[in-house]
Amino acid sequence: MVRKFRIENWHRKIVTKRTLLKALSFVDAHPDLRTPVLLMDKEKILENASLVGKTIPNSHVFYAVKANADKAVLSLLKDKEIGFEIASEGELDLLIDLNISPERIITSNPIKSVPFIQKAYHYGVRYFAFDSLTELRKLEKYAPGCEVYVRLAVPNEGSEWPLSKKFGVELDEAFILLQEAKKKNKVNPTGITFHVGSQCLNVYNWYIAIEKAKQLWQRCAEAGIELKMLNIGGGYPINYTRVAPDIKEVEAYISRFLKEKFSDKIEVFIEPGRAIVGDAGIMVARVLGKAVRNYENWLYLDVGVFNGLMESLGGIKYTYIPEEATHASSSYKKWTVAGPSCDSMDVIAKHVDLPEVDEGMLVLILSAGAYTVSYASEFNGFPIPEVILI
Repeated sequence: MVRKFRIENWHRKIVTKRTLLKALSFVDAHPDLRTPVLLMDKEKILENASLVGKTIPNSHVFYAVKANADKAVLSLLKDKEIGFEIASEGELDLLIDLNISPERIITSNPIKSVPFIQKAYHYGVRYFAFDSLTELRKLEKYAPGCEVYVRLAVPNEGSEWPLSKKFGVELDEAFILLQEAKKKNKVNPTGITFHVGSQCLNVYNWYIAIEKAKQLWQRCAEAGIELKMLNIGGGYPINYTRVAPDIKEVEAYISRFLKEKFSDKIEVFIEPGRAIVGDAGIMVARVLGKAVRNYENWLYLDVGVFNGLMESLGGIKYTYIPEEATHASSSYKKWTVAGPSCDSMDVIAKHVDLPEVDEGMLVLILSAGAYTVSYASEFNGFPIPEVILI
């Protein structure tokens, strides 16, 4: 059975033609496909991973496991020989099971549980972020001799998923924390980290952040604290409903900013998540039903906010390609797209332009490889999408 989807020219700008064709071929080859399912393009994952850091001198890439922690994805990246950034015992256990060496692991969560610190340190992890005196004291006690880097607060304007309020400290406090780490001499103050916000569409956020990090770096040098590493976090954007700056474009700016502010001798850590797996994933969902409510067209899918598309609550908007209906029309109309659960918050998007769609038909959701299955739960008994590498 060959299924027909209405592919527009602009769809090929959101994901690559190759990724789209691989997903369509997989769907055609599996007429009894159980949905929802997340199809991940192996070649695209590896291509993205090879691009990150390519033009940034002395850079080391650490994949943010939280973006997509599927074991098959992690195994693929293990063979690519990049590093991994983790935040919990659960993520550490995944890497231990895959026999990933501790030298390839860092943890940039500024607030960590004592059991996690102990387990990571015992395994051999040595790079830990912090942004408070209490966290520093924990690291001194449970990870003596480790390398610590302070989280600096930086602007997140222009990022579709801001991360600036929960973590990070201002310059003066960051300086005091690094001084305290140096004074006690129980851990090694080694660097600075920041995060410009996830899905950052404003490249000048990196300029402001790097300038701020430079000021802190200079103050530390004057105080006899020799830092060696700058962790620029993640934030590289991908295409959802519009074309975003790609990896090469973002890193051209970052490289220029770093060259202006720092010498080539510093190490640069990068923590991409979305940029590696996001546009490699296409979610395949099924239409459960339709309705007209208060003159609005409602479309219900078997994947929603709780079992796969949580980021839609924070403003991420997806591109949808429905299977052609039996009586296909060239006209589009506005839809409110909702998930399967009984919760009224399970609304994925409003005012989505789509053609007529029949119950039981499939819908492709593009750029769904990041922060989908990793956020998902089985709330209301609905399944988390299976991840299949194609």
